[in-house]
Amino acid sequence: RFVPERMVPFSFPLSKCALWDPVPVGDVIGSHITYYRNPELSVMEKTLRLAYRHAKQNEKKLFSCFLLGTLAVNEDGEGITLTIDRFDPGREV
Repeated sequence: RFVPERMVPFSFPLSKCALWDPVPVGDVIGSHITYYRNPELSVMEKTLRLAYRHAKQNEKKLFSCFLLGTLAVNEDGEGITLTIDRFDPGREV
């Protein structure tokens, strides 16, 4: 699906030396991970329990953390699987 209001252009940090000409060439195209592939999300139970326990013990209503995992193309080439297998509560400072 192409959702133009959610699309944002790629941007890179400024540098002293460019490896390519930054002038746009050709027509604008949309690139979205679910355009050609069927996504699947897999979360390890241990990771989910750690995140839940951390959220319950946290005194703030809003807090930040990281869920880390792996993105892989399925064997049939038709889908992608995002496997979340690690939880990192992050740092307060």
